[in-house]
Amino acid sequence: RAADLLTRFAGVRERSLRICAPLSAEDAQVQSMPDASPAKWHLAHTTWFFETFVLARLGEAPLDPGFGFLFNSYYETVGAHVDRARRGQLTRPALQVVHAYRHAIDIRIEDVLEAKPDAKTLALVELGVHHEQQHQELMLTDIKHVLGTQPLRPVYRPDLARPASASIEQSSWVAFDGGVVEIGAIGADEGFAYDCERPRHRVLLAPYKLATRPICNAEVLAFIHDGGYREPRLWLSDGWALARSEDWQAPLYWEAQDGQWLQYALGGVREVDPAETACHLSCYEADAIARWAGARLPTEAEWEHAAAQAEVAGNFADDDCLHPAAARPSEGLRQLYGDVWEWTQSAFAPYPGFRPLTGAIGEYNGKFMANQRVLRGGSCLTPRDHMRASYRNFFPPSARWQMTGVRLAMDGDLS
Repeated sequence: RAADLLTRFAGVRERSLRICAPLSAEDAQVQSMPDASPAKWHLAHTTWFFETFVLARLGEAPLDPGFGFLFNSYYETVGAHVDRARRGQLTRPALQVVHAYRHAIDIRIEDVLEAKPDAKTLALVELGVHHEQQHQELMLTDIKHVLGTQPLRPVYRPDLARPASASIEQSSWVAFDGGVVEIGAIGADEGFAYDCERPRHRVLLAPYKLATRPICNAEVLAFIHDGGYREPRLWLSDGWALARSEDWQAPLYWEAQDGQWLQYALGGVREVDPAETACHLSCYEADAIARWAGARLPTEAEWEHAAAQAEVAGNFADDDCLHPAAARPSEGLRQLYGDVWEWTQSAFAPYPGFRPLTGAIGEYNGKFMANQRVLRGGSCLTPRDHMRASYRNFFPPSARWQMTGVRLAMDGDLS
């Protein structure tokens, strides 16, 4: 297992460098809003994670004691840290120093994995690998926000441009009987899962149905043309207040120009493709669109119950499209995995019997179980081997810069 983990560790660490390769040093320094982080900080923080939670446990001294203050994110029991909103002000260490830091820690972790480490060390390295995969998605969404909010909308990678889709795949409904079902990660022997995915437990579901695909841009355009962004009866109160104060008129990165809607993608600015899966919707927008459509958001238990037998397959970061695709003709539920994270109506709360990990690493998830909504399914920016049916992503309902969309749900069956 150590040998397999070593291979995976090396691959994940190399992929982070590939994500940042198209950036200039200036691009890697910018923090475009408080919720995002500079690419340089992501590269350093993921390295600090391995140094702090793996190497320090084994008695190794830090390469630079000052890095703990600069690159700790929110682990209060580890020590003080720079305020999140000030990460973009960290001009030092320089980008090349961060790369040297990564290289030095990589060598140390590789030495650890080659020396027959104990089970606890292996578990911490595995956690660090998944932690870095989370940050890889954040790197891409933060890079997109940096470039997409620049006046000239620079292209991240020109090879990502692609033609419009041919047609819109119609959506229908798939009914589920409900009943007493089990959700959550099965057990530690069944593969990696975060602490917040456990313990597996039973829930009671009423009969429900899910849309066969997430909503597409054509449905968002219809919502816009029907005055959805101007109709308070469709919106939750906090969402309506935020939409008014920030003048939301369309999803993030959309812009009306000469009678047509354009959107910024990592491949550049192009016309909104009606058939593509809609993205960069906050939970407030997703909820309003669901009400407009006469539906609702699914619960996370409904989503997991529906996805439990589905293969983890779809448009992931591994496919290197880095943008949601249009639904393809198929039977049953489509695009459950990949393309866009799907908002649910469920609050990110502990499962019955939840216990956080012991020590400082216990701050990973549990402390954020307030004012967050659960999302399911992964996106076109998520590594495929990072995803599973029980995975619980979470963000505030106001978040728009993540690759987020919505699958509609309804009560009852089709009879």
